[in-house]
Parts: sequence; C-alpha cells; structure tokens
Amino acid sequence: MKIEVSTRGIKSTDAITAHIDKAVTHAVGRFSDRITRVEVHLGDENSHKPGPHDKRVMIEARPAGMDPIAVETHGDDLYGVITDAAGKLGRAVTKKFEKLASNH
Repeated sequence: MKIEVSTRGIKSTDAITAHIDKAVTHAVGRFSDRITRVEVHLGDENSHKPGPHDKRVMIEARPAGMDPIAVETHGDDLYGVITDAAGKLGRAVTKKFEKLASNH
C-alpha cells in the first residue's frame, strides 16, 4: 500500500508526513494487501488568514479492482483533522469490505 500526500496552502514537513503514515497505517493497514494506494490531500481553505475549521483533509483509498473510497474532514488543528480523517477512512473501508464478504 503506497501513501501519497499532496498539499495546497500547507507546507509539508517530515512530522506531518510521519503523522499521516502512522494514522493511515493504523486505520487501514490490516487491508494493505487489498489497497493499492491511499491519496491524502491537505488544504488550508483560507491560507491567507487564520480561521475556524480552515484545515481540510481528504483521504482516498484505492482498493484493487474497486471504486475509490473517499472521506473528508475539516477542523482547526491539522494533526487532529488528519487523525479524524484516517479514522473515518478506516470505518468506511471496514464497512465496504465487510459488506463484500457478507455478499459472497
């Protein structure tokens, strides 16, 4: 499972990348053999000025042979928003794979 990170209005750092790797791996790592890549998009909605809920994180998991599974969160703290989005992704991916397993 490859994790790709892109940013808009946010400077990417090693600490942010490490946090993303840890959060995503914790959330969907058990499905790493079924997910080809995870795309993480970080953005600052109004980078020219501070404000509430201006950090946006969209994470898209790409399971092999399936449509992508995407989630999005907003908040004030980038690290918290990354953690929330990863948790949301973990729940969405788990639900999708459990639903597939019950149909077979």
